[in-house]
Amino acid sequence: MSDSSTLKEKTVVLALSNEYTAQKLKDILIDKGYRNFHTAYDGRQVYDILRRYSQHIDQIGVVLIDEALPRCQVLEMCESFACSDNNYHIPFLVITRQESEFQQQINQRLKHKNCLVRSLKASSVDDKLLILIDLLVTIRHERLLRYKQEERLISELAERKVVDSKLKYLIVHDELTGLYNRNNFEKQLRLVLNRTTQIPQNGALLFVDIDRFSLINELEGFDVGDRLLVELVILLRKFVRSNDLFARIGSDEFCLFLENYDDKQAGQFAEKLKKAIEDTRFFTGETCYSISVSIGITTLNSGNRIYHPSELIIRARQACNTAKENGRNLIWVYNENDSFEKERRKDVFWVPVIKKALLEKEFFLVFQPVVELMSGEISHYEVLIRMQREEDIITPNQFLPAAERMGLMNSIDLWVVDTAIDFLANLSNEQGQVSLAINLSSMAFQDSALLPTIRDKLELTWVDASRLTFEITETAAIANFEQTRDMINNIRALGCKFALDDFGAGFCSFNYLKSFPVDYIKIDGQFIQNLINDETDQILVRSMVEIASQLSKKTIAEFVETAGTVEKLKEIGVDYAQGYFLGRPEKTLLKSNAFSLQSIVDADQQPTQIHKYTPET
Repeated sequence: MSDSSTLKEKTVVLALSNEYTAQKLKDILIDKGYRNFHTAYDGRQVYDILRRYSQHIDQIGVVLIDEALPRCQVLEMCESFACSDNNYHIPFLVITRQESEFQQQINQRLKHKNCLVRSLKASSVDDKLLILIDLLVTIRHERLLRYKQEERLISELAERKVVDSKLKYLIVHDELTGLYNRNNFEKQLRLVLNRTTQIPQNGALLFVDIDRFSLINELEGFDVGDRLLVELVILLRKFVRSNDLFARIGSDEFCLFLENYDDKQAGQFAEKLKKAIEDTRFFTGETCYSISVSIGITTLNSGNRIYHPSELIIRARQACNTAKENGRNLIWVYNENDSFEKERRKDVFWVPVIKKALLEKEFFLVFQPVVELMSGEISHYEVLIRMQREEDIITPNQFLPAAERMGLMNSIDLWVVDTAIDFLANLSNEQGQVSLAINLSSMAFQDSALLPTIRDKLELTWVDASRLTFEITETAAIANFEQTRDMINNIRALGCKFALDDFGAGFCSFNYLKSFPVDYIKIDGQFIQNLINDETDQILVRSMVEIASQLSKKTIAEFVETAGTVEKLKEIGVDYAQGYFLGRPEKTLLKSNAFSLQSIVDADQQPTQIHKYTPET
């Protein structure tokens, strides 16, 4: 029940034929707290008043109307306003001369319409007027509240149905594009695979990846990226049949399964998609982007039985990755014999093996002597990494490529640096002159932890920094020239030295050497192994030596395998040499730092077999 003062703020319409009676009733109502009134003396005025409240009908409290009001059919008016179907009734209190007779008319005409109409004999106004008015206003108010609650409930139920429908939709669809999401796509694909076990049929899965999509997100923002995705989906839908499965399974990755397509048909379809996307221009503001995609294809046929949707998706994704590796904007059909696929399988195998080796100390170092050709003395040792796995010793060319691809190289670099410095710190005083050359990967110079690791380790062990030489390959140095040069300068400031490994392998310009801060240049082994018999190699090595000498850098020849090679290197003017002829990588150092190089050369009565060139790492 609502507060009576609030109800008495409602408007009372006094529709009476006698002005004196109207004023009298108004005074009675004012005395009881009613404040808002409208007076009408015929039916037309009543209609005018009610019309003004058509948009706010709930502000009308009650219409007090004379049965004999001029130009008014009271029963018709009551039926129109007091019996509304939408529950927005206006209560009517009819002042009658013969109450029973009029009430009988009301009952006969309006009894089934639940109308808010009451009658009051004129002679009983003083006694019953306020009671009936309060009753009608209160009943009307309660009905309005109930109706509004019903409306709110209906609205809430409708909203809940909409939300439930939307949730059900989002469970199986991508919200942005309206395509199947990954989970639903896999469910639909599983049904297809189940059918093929009963009735073999062809099919092709296309994995579509937008090339460099992240660049648009970075330059233009995610809203623009989303708009591009929507426009691309609209374009691709033009090529998709009603029975094809089309899904968004990643931020910029889509899968499309084509039923009853063989290899050739799938390739032709993919070409159409790629061509359509290439011809499309995407505009944002004044900027125009040309979009391309990489597409991987895997097929389903009777000779290629697949039982799980994820297997089919993985194959198509691997083919797409191969397309991207080979330059993007390409179509690639899955082939399990692709070298890229073999590398990925190797990576999957090597990652846990490498992590286990780091945790359980299965890595160890070996040391290969680097000999000064003129004096015949060991200048220093190159540090090489090996892995002990049960009874086998695994060389770095087997596991380092996987470590580089899978982001484990920095951990290996830091382990080598840490272990090599500890090795120097634990040598006896008699071996205090021993120096080491440590190979670093290209990733090491982008690792902010490298410099503080070297600095802190040297301070902790008191090892002289000049006993350390770090090696970096020529191709790695040039790929990140500025950043690598800055890192080398910072490490050299500690007192360490640097060597440029595999020099000449990339046939790069010598110009960058003028400003590249290295102490040694290691001539790539491919110029050394056939040096005696190849005049071109001799010319190239000689030019490298001359350039290095002009830049005050020492030269080191790798993969020295014969005595003749040693003599030729000395003749050309190479400063240092290393290779199996001079010493193999071993776990321990040679007992003496000085030995007769000439005696080794003289002892080599027969030509040493030249090993197949495999770069040491």
